[in-house]
Amino acid sequence: MKKIKLTVAYDGTDFSGFQKQPGRRTVQGTLEEVLGRITGESVQIYGSGRTDAGVHALGQVCHFTTSGLIPVEKYPYILRRTLPRDLLVYAAEEVPHDFHAQKSAMWKTYRYQLDLQPLPGIFERRYRTHVPVSLDIGAMQEAANHLTGTHDFTSFCSAKTEVIDRVRTIFRCQVCQEAGGLVIEVTGNGFLYNMVRIIAGTLVEVGKKRVKPEEIPFIIQAKDRQKAGPTFPPEGLVLVQVGYHPWTDNYARES
Repeated sequence: MKKIKLTVAYDGTDFSGFQKQPGRRTVQGTLEEVLGRITGESVQIYGSGRTDAGVHALGQVCHFTTSGLIPVEKYPYILRRTLPRDLLVYAAEEVPHDFHAQKSAMWKTYRYQLDLQPLPGIFERRYRTHVPVSLDIGAMQEAANHLTGTHDFTSFCSAKTEVIDRVRTIFRCQVCQEAGGLVIEVTGNGFLYNMVRIIAGTLVEVGKKRVKPEEIPFIIQAKDRQKAGPTFPPEGLVLVQVGYHPWTDNYARES
């Protein structure tokens, strides 16, 4: 029996999220159905985490076990011919049996993408949230710096969050301008429900000068969802990478 790790990318627009749901098109359900046909086995996929409906991924990580004889390195090529066009497996490797896509993960990087042009880009609208205003990027970065470190992020998670322990560590939070838009990139050891989308919404409020950067520590300390900014839409959010080694400043400079 082999345990295989897959690195997966998908356009989340037409998926009802990662997690399998009855009667819904999901990433997990699609992978299990296609891999089951290929291997002739009942396949169960375990992901590094769930992404919501409409959220995308460049580096989602999954694993499954199989007793099949297909060489591991062949999976990306075989799956490329059988998966739908909005779901791609671009890497596969055999991993030790104690590896777990979720439990072994040590950090994740998410990117939130904004379109700042007066009119939304027709080809970017599935992957960027349109915010057609001028933003103070310097103030946004100052605010982002206050989010780094270990904090209780109750103010930055959905009221529907079920987990009791809401302490997480953000290693890096950056705001970067690019042609026609803005990228907010956050790396942390874990994320609460809607956490990155609320961080994005809050930083945009700072960029609009509705919230001052120095207010961020007080918003964190309040542990009150009403104190933070809006939950931004799913289409701007991308799971970029999942790390299985400790995060270091050296890695930050290289990535």
